[in-house]
Amino acid sequence: MRTAQQWFSEYGESHQNPINKTIHWVAVPLIYLTVVGLFWSIPQPHWMAQLSWLNWAVVALVPTILFYLAMSVPLALGMATLSGLCLWACSALQAAGQSVWWWSVGIFVVMWIFQFVGHHIEGKKPSFFKDLQFLLIGPAWVIGFLYRKLGIPY
Repeated sequence: MRTAQQWFSEYGESHQNPINKTIHWVAVPLIYLTVVGLFWSIPQPHWMAQLSWLNWAVVALVPTILFYLAMSVPLALGMATLSGLCLWACSALQAAGQSVWWWSVGIFVVMWIFQFVGHHIEGKKPSFFKDLQFLLIGPAWVIGFLYRKLGIPY
């Protein structure tokens, strides 16, 4: 498996333009949130519903966090924190009587439009056209950026 630095270096090749970078710093975490929300919205089977904290979002996040753990423990901790915030947001939306599914679909579509606008400005295709794993690298790239700003090694 590639190191975090190798992933980020390759991902960064198509994220040089400051406008595209700014769009990604906002859109990528929101898309991550919406994907968690879409998994959250899948109806639970009876056996799963018996545990208040267990849903398809939690199930999907387990291998996701393991992927990040294989890259880097600090990145996995950052992504676990982001994932926890996403689960909290879904829970809060649901508790407020809002449709997690509708919010997720709406934000997902808008943020992907922004992503493609950013790549149009950049003049380069999104990385995931080359390798679907880059869909998981984008959120870690944002965490990695924050870590670099804070002086946290990853």
